[in-house]
Amino acid sequence: MNERDLEAGVLDIARLYGWRVVHFRPARTAHGWRTPVAADGTGWPDLFMVRGPRLVAAELKSDRGRLTPAQAGWLDALAGAGAECHQWRPADYPDAIAEVLR
Repeated sequence: MNERDLEAGVLDIARLYGWRVVHFRPARTAHGWRTPVAADGTGWPDLFMVRGPRLVAAELKSDRGRLTPAQAGWLDALAGAGAECHQWRPADYPDAIAEVLR
């Protein structure tokens, strides 16, 4: 399972359990794939989800993927503000992810 397939699966689970989800998609430019961000947005988690009083931030990684320092910084900052933060991999799908989002 690649990261794109994992994302699709997580989105399916989130919708099943009534979460509102935001994901900022990269776009192809003359200089390759870029995700337009401003200010401190570099490293923002792949998925940010809200349901009732819960906020969940999830960074999705392939089996070999690693967090960048910017991604780790955002997860730490969001956790410090009370969000539930996760790094999910294909091995977490679907059971561990569904357990968090249920």
